[in-house]
Amino acid sequence: MSHDLTRLEAALARYPRVTLLEGPTPLQKLSRLSALPDMNGCTLYVKRDDLTGLGGGGNKLRKLEFLLGEALAQGADTLVTWGGLQSNHARLTAAVAARQGLACELILTQSGVRTDDDYRLNGNVLLDGLFGPTIHRLPQGAAPEPFAADLVEQLERQGRKPFVMPLGGSSPTGCLGYAACAAEILHQGNALGLQFDRIIVPNGSSGTHSGLLAGLTEARSSTRITGFTVLGTQEQAYAATLDKTRQVLQLLDDSTSLSGETLSIDGSQRGDAYGVPTEAMREATRLLASHEGLLTDPVYGGKAFAGLLASVRNGAFPAGSHLLFLMTGGLPGIFAYRSAYD
Repeated sequence: MSHDLTRLEAALARYPRVTLLEGPTPLQKLSRLSALPDMNGCTLYVKRDDLTGLGGGGNKLRKLEFLLGEALAQGADTLVTWGGLQSNHARLTAAVAARQGLACELILTQSGVRTDDDYRLNGNVLLDGLFGPTIHRLPQGAAPEPFAADLVEQLERQGRKPFVMPLGGSSPTGCLGYAACAAEILHQGNALGLQFDRIIVPNGSSGTHSGLLAGLTEARSSTRITGFTVLGTQEQAYAATLDKTRQVLQLLDDSTSLSGETLSIDGSQRGDAYGVPTEAMREATRLLASHEGLLTDPVYGGKAFAGLLASVRNGAFPAGSHLLFLMTGGLPGIFAYRSAYD
């Protein structure tokens, strides 16, 4: 296979990391979906990052391995982070704090789109409370960053040592988790005797996409990535992902450059706004569940998988292509979106 794994793994080894995963997540072929006529001879696989175990699983645990390594190296005793009411990152930060015996402060913001009880009380927000963090619910429209800054000052005055986890865990350090995932995927491809032509990911805070792209670039892999933005516009997601990928590459190897032409962002599946269900998302999540018995969330994975299906059906990939979809988890969100499936 055409890549340099040793180069990538040596770069990652320089950073503190706390193991939170139980080993590599499975890589599975979607045999029934791949056999459908409208898949145009493409073979679909999934990378099961919904099966990371701790706290209900999900992609944020990979980022938290490196963020927690940094936090413990600084002597932190409290993790502070923020996100929406249904934030997967907030849930997993609370779970990691519980596992490590650390205090945790979650700052949760209200949705301007969803106000129903399923969204406000079920899904991730229900699980958050089970892990025992202190939860701060901000009113609609309140900015979490200044609240977090004030909270950190208050904790420091109390003699605590807080460490701020960024939104989605998607700082350059957090993104190293997906550079490590890139190495894991390359190893698994080697074992299968194949190289993926394209990896498809949801793009929210851009950390998963940026980390993977940085890792593949550092490993000199020819595998391309397409991210379907679910949060910002296509232009916003492109700019944020390009900037973040370059920052991650600075951590890995400051001699490695990245051309903007390497970055592929698709805005066709975002819908009216972040978290707003689309008909394509509903069809994609139902198709994956009914043909493969697999569940993907309605906010991230559902929209990205809809994008993959649309691309394949439209002939974007030649017959014989090996396509890998990254299942990022977020399954508790399904229960918060019950009404979307009525």
